[in-house]
Parts: sequence; structure tokens; C-alpha cells
Amino acid sequence: MTGIVTDFKRFAVHDGDGIRTTVFLKGCPLRCLWCHNPESLVRQPQIAYLQERCISCGACAGECPNGAHDIGAKGHLFDRTHCTGCGACVSVCPARALRLYGREMTVEEVLAVVREDRIFYGTTGGMTLSGGEPMAQPEFTAALLAAAKAEGLNTALDTCGDVPKPLFEAIAADVDCFLYDIKHMDRERHRALTGRPNDRILDNYRYLVARGCRIEVRIPLVPGCNDDPTALNGIAAFLASAPPERVKLLPYHSYGQGKYEAMALTYGGRELVPPSAEQLLAAADRLRRFGLNVEVG
Repeated sequence: MTGIVTDFKRFAVHDGDGIRTTVFLKGCPLRCLWCHNPESLVRQPQIAYLQERCISCGACAGECPNGAHDIGAKGHLFDRTHCTGCGACVSVCPARALRLYGREMTVEEVLAVVREDRIFYGTTGGMTLSGGEPMAQPEFTAALLAAAKAEGLNTALDTCGDVPKPLFEAIAADVDCFLYDIKHMDRERHRALTGRPNDRILDNYRYLVARGCRIEVRIPLVPGCNDDPTALNGIAAFLASAPPERVKLLPYHSYGQGKYEAMALTYGGRELVPPSAEQLLAAADRLRRFGLNVEVG
């Protein structure tokens, strides 16, 4: 059983209870305008090229089996149409101008990384699966969660919720806490912001609540997208009808914009502005009026 892993974040303290190791998997059904993990959107391995670091040494051109790199009078030209994401160029780049996002790993290889920090987990920390959407790789995610639980590790799953319900049914018993995104209640507005309607997301949320799962709802607060009173009241009323353990309000940020440029992708959030501290507090207060346990992330 293998999966495509983007990265690991060690000593993570915002991805569930306690100190955790977060495993980022590739693939996601949504295309949120503000996404800060573009390297996790598609399943296939991808190469990021940081042009400002390149010293035009030609090592990548000599190693690439598909001729994707060319060093000439115009400098380093990277033809992504010839790139297969094999990563051969990354291993020989002395300036670290190239980075491979996505490598095939077994369940045991992932757990070996997670175990390295087990001494720090204590009674509440553990492993968090994130992405992308972990259940874009359902078999690997299920196997990884089951193996972690068999070793007594605490598990958390960071999910957008837009996957078939049977996938949740298959893994719910092996997840100690769901970190569940709710972005907007209006179906068509949700489609405009993320590329997908929200029907399945809301239905799966209701299922997990009815099952008695621990849930931390995460709301990305994005000015101009879901910070107006109508949008916040809609989210709050929905959650109040089936309350999660807590709600975490996360301010939009543009830290991932450089990754879009390095991967030759278009960033849909260029016009977005992070919320101010006052906007965050006002949004949190509005949600609390509905009896929700709200934290500002």
C-alpha cells in the first residue's frame, strides 16, 4: 500500500490536540481561491522552480531524462510539458532551486517518520493527516489511520468534507478528531469560491455529528468572501443545530502565493486581503452569539 506524500510538518501545535506530526497528502476535489497549499491539489508529483535561486549551472539539464530543462542565452528554461515529476533534477541542483512535491511512500515509511517524534506526543498529541484532501487517496489514508491506531497513536484528519460518505464510514472509527472545514452555506457562492457546491460537505458533517465523532470545525475567514454578517450567521446557525466540540476561526493569509509562482500556477486570491484583528474578533463574537465554542487561530 503506497500513497503520494507532499511533506511532513513536525512539532505541529495547530493541527489538533497537543504536539503532532502532520502528514500532507496530494490531491483535493476543491479549488479554493485562497488555497495556500497548491502543491497538494493534484495527485501527481510536481516540480517547483525557484528562479531567483538558480545559478544556471546546467546540472538539471544534464540529469533530466525528458529534456525539460535547457540552459542557454536566455538562462534556464523549464518546459513543464516535458516534465514527468521524476525528481531526478532536484537531487543534483546545488542551489536548491528545484523542489519535488510528491513522493511515493508506504504506510510503514510514513509511520517511521511519525514515530521519530513520539516522545513529544504525550497523552494528547499524535499524527494528523492533511493535504490537499487526505481522502483523495482513500485506501492509503484508511490503511495509514488503521496502522497508527494499532500502535496506540492519536489520530486527526483535516478534511474539506467533499468526498463520498462511505469513505467517512470506513475510517471514522480510526479517527480521534476531525478537523472539518466549513467555508460558506450558500450553495452557489460556495461553488464560486471553491469550484464545488457544498451539499456533500454539509451532509457528511451531519453524519459525523450523529455518529458522535469529535469535531473541530475550521472556518477560513476571507474578507469579501465569507466575512459578511449574512454568511457568518448562516454558518453559525447551521453549526448551532449540530454543534461541534469547538470552532476555530482562521484568518486568510497569502503566504502560499510564492508557491504558485514556483509551480507556474495562477493564484486566484491576488485581490484578497487578510482580515484585521478587529475583523477577526468581531466575527468570533458573532459566532459565539449562537452558543458556539469559538477560538481565533
